[in-house]
Amino acid sequence: METFLPIVIAFIFVLAVLGIVAGVSNDATNFMSAAVGTKSATYRTVTIIASLGIIFGSLMSNGMMEIARNGVFSPQYFFANEIVYIYLAVMIANLILLDVFNSLGLPTSTSVSLVFELLGATVAIAMIKMHTGALEGVGLSELINTDKALTMIVGIFLSVAIAFIFGMIVQYITRLIFSFNFEKNLKWKIGIFSGIATTALIYFMLIKGMKGAAFITADMRAWIDAHTWQLLGISFVFFTVLMQILFFLKVNVLKLVVLIGTFALAMAFAGNDLVNFIGVPLAGLDTYIDVRRSGVAMDALSMNSLNTMSSANTIYLIIAGGVMVVTLLTSKKAKIVLQTSLDLSKQNGGNESFGSSAIARSLVRFTNNMVSAIDNILPAKVKAWIEKRFDNREMILEENAAFDLIRGSVSIVLASMLIALGTSLKLPLSTTYVTFMVTMGASLSDRAWSRESAVYRVTGMFSVIGGWFITAIVAFIICFVIALLFYYGGVIAMIAMIALAVYIIIKNRAKSNKTDDNDELFEKALNATEQEVIYESFIQHNRESMNKMLNMSKEIYANIVDAFVKEDIKTLRKASNDCRDAKQIMKQLKRKEIMIMRRLDDKMNKNTWFHLSYNSIEQILYSLRRVCDPCKEYVDNSFTPLDKKYLPEVESLKEKIFWAIDAAGITIYSSEYKDVDAVMERIKVREDEAVEMSREQMNRIQNSKENIDLALLYLNIIQESSAIITEMRHILRNEAKMNE
Repeated sequence: METFLPIVIAFIFVLAVLGIVAGVSNDATNFMSAAVGTKSATYRTVTIIASLGIIFGSLMSNGMMEIARNGVFSPQYFFANEIVYIYLAVMIANLILLDVFNSLGLPTSTSVSLVFELLGATVAIAMIKMHTGALEGVGLSELINTDKALTMIVGIFLSVAIAFIFGMIVQYITRLIFSFNFEKNLKWKIGIFSGIATTALIYFMLIKGMKGAAFITADMRAWIDAHTWQLLGISFVFFTVLMQILFFLKVNVLKLVVLIGTFALAMAFAGNDLVNFIGVPLAGLDTYIDVRRSGVAMDALSMNSLNTMSSANTIYLIIAGGVMVVTLLTSKKAKIVLQTSLDLSKQNGGNESFGSSAIARSLVRFTNNMVSAIDNILPAKVKAWIEKRFDNREMILEENAAFDLIRGSVSIVLASMLIALGTSLKLPLSTTYVTFMVTMGASLSDRAWSRESAVYRVTGMFSVIGGWFITAIVAFIICFVIALLFYYGGVIAMIAMIALAVYIIIKNRAKSNKTDDNDELFEKALNATEQEVIYESFIQHNRESMNKMLNMSKEIYANIVDAFVKEDIKTLRKASNDCRDAKQIMKQLKRKEIMIMRRLDDKMNKNTWFHLSYNSIEQILYSLRRVCDPCKEYVDNSFTPLDKKYLPEVESLKEKIFWAIDAAGITIYSSEYKDVDAVMERIKVREDEAVEMSREQMNRIQNSKENIDLALLYLNIIQESSAIITEMRHILRNEAKMNE
């Protein structure tokens, strides 16, 4: 083990770098969603401002590593080899978890994952030690700091509930004051509003940021504590006057507030969460140094030294901050996670990333009934006044913005204030949870969740919240198992898990890259201003979507028919699920393209053929379902299989389907429609041949004594196959007309 230790420590540092990349990609949504959602600046400018905040926060970080060293476990009861097992398990599990969440586009908490990973690995090693009698008279409560885990759980509930409620209330009051047509109400209110907002951000930076900096002495902290209210009072007067003057000078003050908030949150993130990424590898490095200095075998060296307070070297903090900045500027996954937050909070309708769920439908129904009951109580004049303040027909939005500057300012300022308040009151509020839930609460009260989108938004919010709790559970279980493997498998198990981690990361990254292109094309179309660019993006997106659906249909059809012939119930069940998934994918693609088409000036010429194309795709999926379901039921009941004499016919039918799909797909993808009539004619030949096969099968049913159920099922396969071929002609005709 001692020989292999330098390699393990080196790999832990490699995992730390990758962990920073994955962590920043996930946490970017914390401090960038308001600025990106309001279009306060270009995405690049926002990332630069956030990067400056990260650099500043890295320099101010106290670098205290107590969580990794002794915050979860009591190191004096563990030997050096056991500590290495724990730390390596944590780094592998953390990287896998963050990468999976990033690939799914869901925000999570690095703090929660770290604590529960440490807890899981520690519990595993502790139970082994207790089982073997290595620690007589020492219980699990002495080996593990259970208070830390309980604190994190309480933090989740507090963050979710407090942030959502306050976000909803504050945004509602703010909207009543400013309305959606806020520009006409800014003249004398903007100074006070911006003064309060900026002062809150200054307080946030003092409490959450600078007070924890290594260069802030105890005397300086005491002075800040003693003069906090004076500092805030001076700040409020100064910024109120400054912002009012800037407003009269035609400066967009609200954008300035949002960008200051972005800087503040990014600074706090780096200053307080940076150690989450590098604490474990640096503690592992200290363990390695202790082993080298002591000359004692790792399985005999107690790690009581980890009980001493230690801070990360400033050089390490700066390097880690640099990796954060590079990741923020280059990460595609950061955009994916950010988009999830924006999709759930945007004011206007758009592409809904989530489906519907029973709990969401029940909750929306209950809320609608409650709102109706309140409306019946309120006086008519009050209702009329409220409706006027919430009249979004006068909404002022930057082009392609998800929500307006008022909501963006409220979200980022309120999140900062709640985090600062939680810190001062020693409440464990998570930055990730507070920021996200404030945004959700503000969206709800701002009526961004319409009756058409509410179910999807609520489902999405519950999916994210559920992911947070799953993070804790999964982090604990994964690390528990990995630590057990390390303890009993030693070096071999460690090498195997390192290889597995690398494989999973590469696989997830490759999968993510496959889906990025289409999303980038969609974003390009939404952000473009030139009609030519929008049109080309629409045509290309539609071309890729049609080919994607045709290829999926071809694969599903082949799986159904082959599985029916081979009596493969497992594949038929998978095909059934694939039919359902294909329908959802089709709906998402169609919705995206409708959003793009809305931005075209000349949309009527394309509208009809566009919808007819997707109607044909829907009919194909319907036919696949009508083939799959009876085949699955038939095979599942173990009925008489298809006679082998029909196999040549089945293969002939498949060939006709495949030829028609390939011919349509090639024509659409190449956009070469000059010979489309000839291609459609050749497809018609295959269609006629399938129709003839159907007639022959009907004659067999009438004139033979073969199994009726099987004969009817086979007839159904032929007829639905014929219908699919027919839709190939329709799709080609529609796409040709749309590309004229």
